[in-house]
Amino acid sequence: MTVNLSKGQGISLQKADGGTLTAVRMGLGWQAAPRRGLFGSRTREIDLDASALLFADKQPVDVVFFQKLVSDDGSVRHTGDNRVGGAGQGGDDEAILVDLQRVPVHINEIAFTVNSFTGQTFGEVQNAFCRLVDETTGQELARYTLDGGGQYTAQIMAKVHRAGNGWAMTAIGTPANGRTFQDLVPAVQASL
Repeated sequence: MTVNLSKGQGISLQKADGGTLTAVRMGLGWQAAPRRGLFGSRTREIDLDASALLFADKQPVDVVFFQKLVSDDGSVRHTGDNRVGGAGQGGDDEAILVDLQRVPVHINEIAFTVNSFTGQTFGEVQNAFCRLVDETTGQELARYTLDGGGQYTAQIMAKVHRAGNGWAMTAIGTPANGRTFQDLVPAVQASL
């Protein structure tokens, strides 16, 4: 069963049977929106990038993105860069895998961001989403849809954070501007 999240809404990542999730995948999908022009509609390739920023007490300590595919401790892994999107309505164009059992104890939050590396705004993107999947079973746990387009080039999508003995996910959904994760760090810190 999938939970569709609204901005700011959170869910626990405890399993229904009382167990805890051990590995999750944050998937990102998108399509370029058709643009109407003098000679009909056309689409332009859009390169969105998913990143995971690892925080210890609101201070960034590591990052995983298309140029650094694995965290220093090996607990977070990016599956690779997709420069055009296209899945948009189902499959993931980019994914970040998190082995929750291997995340060091000092890491208490992992923020997921998406940015338009090529600089197009989200007004030029459609069917964009992020989703959280139980990597062990393949079951989609939560989905956050990027709606409304807008004149911004990035979004702080969601965070996975420690909650008691387990983990929880909160949809953040804060628009931002920037072409790289480095541009987004101040906005991410303000959202934690």
